[in-house]
Amino acid sequence: MPISRTRARLGLRYYHDHSFGYRSPRRFTVPDYTPEQLQNRAKNAALLRYVDSFRIHGHRAALIDPLNKMQRDDVAALDPSRYGLTSGNEVYDLDGILWYNGDPRPDLTSTPISSKLRWTLEQITNHLKDVYAGAIAYEFMHSPSKAERLWFGHLVESQDSTTRKHKYSPAVKKRIWKNLVISEILDKFLQDKFPNLKRYGLEGAESMIPALDTLFSTASSVGIEHIMIGMPHRGRLNLLTGLLEYSPRALLHKIKGNSELPEWLGATGDVISHLAINSSIKSNGKNLTVQLLQNPSHLEAINPVALGKTRGKQYSLIHTSDSSCMLGDKVMCVQLHGDAAFTGQGVVMETLGLSNLPHYTSGGSVHIVVNNNVGYTTPGTIARSSLYCSDIGKMINAPVLHCNGDFPEDVSRAMEIAFEYRNFFRKDIIVDLITYRRWGHNELDEPGFTQPLMYQEIRQRASVPQRYEQELITEGIIDAATAADFRKERTSFLQAELDQSTSYQPTSEWDSGQEESVARGKWSDMVWPASSTAAHAPDTGVERDILTRVGEASVKAPDGFNVHERLKRHIGTRLKSLESGVSINWGTAEAFAFGSLMLEGHDVRISGQDVGRGTFSHRHAMLVDQTTEEVVVPLNEFLFGGRLELANSSLSEFAVLGFEYGMSWESPNLLPIWEAQFGDFFNGAQIIIDTFITSSETKWAMQSGLVMLLPHGLDGAGPEHSSMRIERMLQLTNDPYSSQHNVNVNMSIANPTTASQYFHLLRRQMKRNFRKPLVIAAPKGLLRSPAASSRIEDFLPGTSFRAVLPDSSVSPPQVRRVILVSGKLYYDLVKERTARGLDETVAIIRVEELCPFPFADIKETLAPFLDSGANNQIVWVQEEAQNQGAWTHFMPRLQNLFREAGWRTDVNYVGRPASEVPAVGVAKIHSAQVSQIMENAFSGI
Repeated sequence: MPISRTRARLGLRYYHDHSFGYRSPRRFTVPDYTPEQLQNRAKNAALLRYVDSFRIHGHRAALIDPLNKMQRDDVAALDPSRYGLTSGNEVYDLDGILWYNGDPRPDLTSTPISSKLRWTLEQITNHLKDVYAGAIAYEFMHSPSKAERLWFGHLVESQDSTTRKHKYSPAVKKRIWKNLVISEILDKFLQDKFPNLKRYGLEGAESMIPALDTLFSTASSVGIEHIMIGMPHRGRLNLLTGLLEYSPRALLHKIKGNSELPEWLGATGDVISHLAINSSIKSNGKNLTVQLLQNPSHLEAINPVALGKTRGKQYSLIHTSDSSCMLGDKVMCVQLHGDAAFTGQGVVMETLGLSNLPHYTSGGSVHIVVNNNVGYTTPGTIARSSLYCSDIGKMINAPVLHCNGDFPEDVSRAMEIAFEYRNFFRKDIIVDLITYRRWGHNELDEPGFTQPLMYQEIRQRASVPQRYEQELITEGIIDAATAADFRKERTSFLQAELDQSTSYQPTSEWDSGQEESVARGKWSDMVWPASSTAAHAPDTGVERDILTRVGEASVKAPDGFNVHERLKRHIGTRLKSLESGVSINWGTAEAFAFGSLMLEGHDVRISGQDVGRGTFSHRHAMLVDQTTEEVVVPLNEFLFGGRLELANSSLSEFAVLGFEYGMSWESPNLLPIWEAQFGDFFNGAQIIIDTFITSSETKWAMQSGLVMLLPHGLDGAGPEHSSMRIERMLQLTNDPYSSQHNVNVNMSIANPTTASQYFHLLRRQMKRNFRKPLVIAAPKGLLRSPAASSRIEDFLPGTSFRAVLPDSSVSPPQVRRVILVSGKLYYDLVKERTARGLDETVAIIRVEELCPFPFADIKETLAPFLDSGANNQIVWVQEEAQNQGAWTHFMPRLQNLFREAGWRTDVNYVGRPASEVPAVGVAKIHSAQVSQIMENAFSGI
């Protein structure tokens, strides 16, 4: 239903609220201080300044570095004498100034919390030091939200926020100890059995495991059902085989050089530090699904993917839940980071920038920075320009908890606080877990080369598990014999797993040993793309009455809605084409595809920097009321079934594309599309393309139906507004060089030239019984070109995408030259052919799908011109430079095709000469190049 126009008049764009799984977060109104509290704050202004100084600067005096290597200057702001407070015995009224243990919890809705206690200055100082200068340090006063500052201050000051007050039960302490020891034993076992293995162990940072265990338990206790984790390599094996119950037998099988995937998949697999699991575990007595996502070696690249996967899961759950279900109620994103990468990788900033946006938020992520104070061999002091590696989080005003990894109980308490904040405010929070790295970057490095003093101290230290074990023995919670027996038992278990790893047979969610087997859950109707049951070319046509219904709905506005005057022509043109059945343009064809898929129950999400209107003002899938700024999405207003999400994004490529890729992993029922403003800008997301989109299927057996729309075409717009780098995309494929049967190509790349071809490509993505990434060289000038429009018959049942479009206007015996071309240049060539009077002697054939290379279709299309023995010239014409475009991909494959077909001919190149840039920036040079291409294409006939 349409949004409230009252809210629209306030300038608030609320079209997010009723669609796509977004629910507006709770808003908090904080009662002001009472007159009595304000009077007390004024009376004791010096004390208030002193207390606030601890809230602001206490972290600088906290004992948060296990090695005490951080630069920690004396913090003069924490000296009470600076505020005229000199008598330790003087008693102060705390009301409205400081909270203490026993205060009621803040709900931020009732009357101001009152502190009736009166304390001496000495008691106040001790309390502030306990809270703010212990093994947990807090940064929250930078938040512009009064509600958050009040909530946080009250929580940590009045609750048992340190282990000196917050005593865990013996059972909890034993669990912490066991988690630490299990991690340590794995590292020791692997080091003993595989001393040359780069395992990226967790030694020195074992507290990460109880931190996550506490987070899982706390989250499940309040209804979280699913947790998505994105993390780097360090500690991954410890987490997998510990909390997530990954089979050590499977790990050891992999370490010994075997594949983690069944042989029949034909997948290449990946290294051990990228292994993943979707695990159902018991936490706090409840079922919890934890999915540790696959990650590449490119640090932090997993962050937006994890965020997108989380949002995708939440969307599906909210779809089936009542209106009280909020984002983050059932699903949570957890992101682990390294300190150097958290500071150094730009995708961290881009992903944080998505965290509170309506189309991208997941209801708050918990970030854990496993902080070794060194990245590779670079110490933190020269690896960043800020005090803490976590300071990047202040761009979104995220609170930060710094904690000392030598104190596992404090670490666990920090995780409880972190989750409590995330769950209350549904925003991101950062835990800076300060630890050390017992080895170098990996176990084969010698860290003493570059950090001799640090590692001299590290090598003399007992491990974190050993220190905590001794603490529990001292407390009488465990005894030395019990500890030794547990370590021996765990080591024996790993040895048994190693012994049995020789006979281990890997499995996949795609198989039970049979090619036709299918995956679980939402993917149960999907098959492996290389399967004999994979449907590669389904019928994608749609009945005319449905197309008419969709087309009309796509431009219909609610009663009383004030449409922009210039859009009335757009609406009229679309309705006229529906009535006549001709001149159906690109925007209408896209609406046909979206709407028909929605009626079939599919969801569609298109994301990018200008997707609602369209960069070239052709889409207008959302309408904005010209007097109220109310926004509606007509296809959502007037069609029932799936939903269309138009996610106008932040100005990011890396994170936004990664987010959409994560969405595509969640459900095959979603058509996820990322549209670059211009195709040239995809290279800001090259890491996502290289390490996820093009390779996830073969590395991890993960399918994705993501579509990338990359506007492409050399039209005089200069070097960075012309090319989606077709050559790069083609180079990233495993397209075979010769004709083969049942080839499982990693992605499809198309350069369609008609509206109906685009329609069929989009529908093919969802009508196949498998998922495969699709890259489309999207047009610019063709969007409204009458020549590129289609008839209604081209969309009806029985029609589908055609990889090659033959030239039906010529008679093969009369042809002297055959031109192969892809993309918009076709229309320029047709026009030039007519101008030169060569309509009967030159055939122009369009190659619409570049990958997989259409061997059979090209052979069938060329046969009438070559089988008779005619010596026709075959020319490949492109507007791109010779070292760019499709030429280098097509040339060897065409040559192999000719050889296999027995055609004694060759293919000649026509196009721009090799160039270091995609296009020139001088109009005269551009025009001269176009003229030369036309001359070379038709001369000599």
